[in-house]
Amino acid sequence: MPKLPVISGKQTVKRFERAGWRVARQRGSHVVMLKPGHIASLSVPQHKELAPGTLRSLIRSSGMTVEEFIRLR
Repeated sequence: MPKLPVISGKQTVKRFERAGWRVARQRGSHVVMLKPGHIASLSVPQHKELAPGTLRSLIRSSGMTVEEFIRLR
């Protein structure tokens, strides 16, 4: 299993946008992202560094693998 990158919430949002997710709204420090045809929504905290478990959970909820997420630079 590849090692998760240490990235910010802002960088995470950009990578998910490259995968087809769109920012639906923001409330406080969380950005909610939606993707047409996908049941789940992603709530990305806007922290300087995302915790590894939080990032892994977001990747899993998006239906991607860690390898696919890393390739979205």
